[in-house]
Amino acid sequence: MVAEGPPSRRLRAVAAAGGDTADALGADALSPLEHRPTVWAVAALAGVSKTTVSRVLTGSPRVSPHARIAVEKAIEKLNYVPNRAARALVTRRADTLALIVSEPETRLFSEPFFAGTVRGINQELAQTDYAFVLLSAEGDSSRIERYIMNGHADGVILMSLHRRGPLVRLLTQSRTPVVLTGRPFPGESVPYVDADNRAGATAAVHHLVERGRTRIATIAGPVDMPVGIDRLDGYRDALPPDSRRSWRRMVEHGDFSEDSGEIAMRALLDRVPDLDAVFAASDLMAIGAMRALRAAGRTVPDDVAVIGFDDSHAARLANPQLTSVRQPMEEIGRSLARLLLNEVRNPGRRSASLIVPTELIIRESS
Repeated sequence: MVAEGPPSRRLRAVAAAGGDTADALGADALSPLEHRPTVWAVAALAGVSKTTVSRVLTGSPRVSPHARIAVEKAIEKLNYVPNRAARALVTRRADTLALIVSEPETRLFSEPFFAGTVRGINQELAQTDYAFVLLSAEGDSSRIERYIMNGHADGVILMSLHRRGPLVRLLTQSRTPVVLTGRPFPGESVPYVDADNRAGATAAVHHLVERGRTRIATIAGPVDMPVGIDRLDGYRDALPPDSRRSWRRMVEHGDFSEDSGEIAMRALLDRVPDLDAVFAASDLMAIGAMRALRAAGRTVPDDVAVIGFDDSHAARLANPQLTSVRQPMEEIGRSLARLLLNEVRNPGRRSASLIVPTELIIRESS
């Protein structure tokens, strides 16, 4: 980083005379490395001190309306872009928000929920001055902890947490604003945005019961994640009373991936060969299940009805098209960004969590 120096006498004279600033400022007003206007150039053109410009840039109320208007006009005329690193030294803000995902990168870029939610977060933050960084916290989280504790992010969105990790406790103890994607584990008091997973799973299984299916299995999500538990609970809620007595033998678990859905479906067919329906806790697991059913000579939906969860693009491309529980992924992402911005801008004022409704989208597979 190159320190900004005061403008030359020639610059002061040109600015005072009101000449053509773009041509007359010359190299004295520009950064030696990037040839861009400096805060000194803005101050000279506005006829105020550098301190006044800094106060305008940081939103300080200690600026008169007349000076603020002059600085804003100078910034626009010069197309001035604040030096983010220098401003951070003054404001103690990084002007950056972080999304930390506790999954390997291969899953991060292949699963529909992650992609849709990230799009929503980015759409919301694009309307602000905050930069947005995406970090994978698979395995050892010490690198992530150092990044956050060194002040590189003003707030954090945590996604896809497994079990009770140290990050939530570390962030809350350090008073770093944090929000969760999905409800927290019991005993953790952190604002969150979540889909109504339990109700969505219940609607899916009710639909299968209404279609006359009696041997309904499920490929559930991981038991170390609240989302996996909620969708399993919703499945169990909707089973007819006579099916609840033996529901455990109708359950296999996956990790939301397509391969895990295929493996789980094979296990279910071995154990319950006369099953006639399966609710999978993600679209990718449902698609993997349909692949296993085809390999076993079963047709969908005639022999086995299949329902997924997400209503992703993959559900519409599946053959047959997949009935799925829709969760508005981009809306969830936008809500997460708004929630975190509120936490960052209003420290000490806890935001209300949000549960987004789901909807069953019926297609050919059920």
